[in-house]
Amino acid sequence: MRGVDTVLPETELAERLAEGRPLRVKLGLDPTAPSVTLGWAVVLRKLRHFQESGHTAVLIVGDFTAQVGDPTGKSETRKRLTAAEVRGYAERLLDQFAKVLLPEPLEVRFNSEWLEELDMAEVLELTSKVTVAQMLERDDFRKRFDGHQPISVMEFMYPLLQGYDSVAVSADVELGGADQLWNLMMGRVLQERYGHRPQMAMTMPLLIGTDGEHKMSQSLGNYVGVMDDPADMFGKIMSIPDRLMPQYFELATEVPPQEIIDQFDGLASGDVHPGDLKRRLAREIVDLYHPGQGLPAEAAFDQVFRHSGVPDEIDEFTLDASADQWIPGVLTAAGLTSSNGEARRLIAQGAIKLDGKKIDGESIDRSDLVSCVLQVGKRRFLRLRG
Repeated sequence: MRGVDTVLPETELAERLAEGRPLRVKLGLDPTAPSVTLGWAVVLRKLRHFQESGHTAVLIVGDFTAQVGDPTGKSETRKRLTAAEVRGYAERLLDQFAKVLLPEPLEVRFNSEWLEELDMAEVLELTSKVTVAQMLERDDFRKRFDGHQPISVMEFMYPLLQGYDSVAVSADVELGGADQLWNLMMGRVLQERYGHRPQMAMTMPLLIGTDGEHKMSQSLGNYVGVMDDPADMFGKIMSIPDRLMPQYFELATEVPPQEIIDQFDGLASGDVHPGDLKRRLAREIVDLYHPGQGLPAEAAFDQVFRHSGVPDEIDEFTLDASADQWIPGVLTAAGLTSSNGEARRLIAQGAIKLDGKKIDGESIDRSDLVSCVLQVGKRRFLRLRG
């Protein structure tokens, strides 16, 4: 199956599909960041493939579990998000999910619906289903335990709560990234111990970010968002290392598998130029989320990079009346960065320019900004108005 890393147990999935009924296919996503990235879209698109085959997509918005925090891949206890932060992220994400999923058959559920209702007796019942020894079979917990690093009891609760989601919605299949397999199998364990028919786990490979090194992550800034401006999306894809193109074609596009093979055969023989192939990749991804905008995005890219100019059409932003303008706030309010923290990091890296010159401070006099072009990286531009 395209874009699938692991299916456990594989024989059970075939048996369940053979029953001829719509399966309940669960995907849980915690709203811990403001954007749906192409990395998230890998599993979201797999959920859509199940929808297209007539199965029911059960999208769990983990508004409760997000406040607990997924310990997957963490070497230390993570900072907790507040309920207000989680609600803000959840509100921003719902419209973005619609960029990928079909409106039907779809159930969107918030896991606070059942997790907030658990009383102490029910929580204790949940914790009795799994042993500490089973928890320490998990690689990241084991490493921290062996290294005498603290593990909070709350972190042990996260996989139990995520697994309980599968009990609550009677999932047949649960999807997730390759790093989520242990959590997904916990859902199977809990379903069995609550007397339910156990789900199967299906994982997808983790999409590498635009830096070519780490998995796509908003905290690292190496991401492409499904709501990114088409020209910006095109430019970000053009910036990935060539060696990532096979993974992006497989996981981030709908180009047929044989066509992908043919394209890379052409690349190996010299009949296809790597730059042309990457342009096609960028157009395919842009058209997936902004239908018909692939070619215009390519033209905007060429305007900037081949002709070293500012795009003909760029967004405008009206500054407030403050004499002293805080640039991170301007960038975030205008939507060029996802947070003030990201904006400050980009300023420190020298990635923010004003009329082509790098800025070296976070505050600039308003009079020096009016009618100027603010540039983020190589592809995002904003004309400032008074």
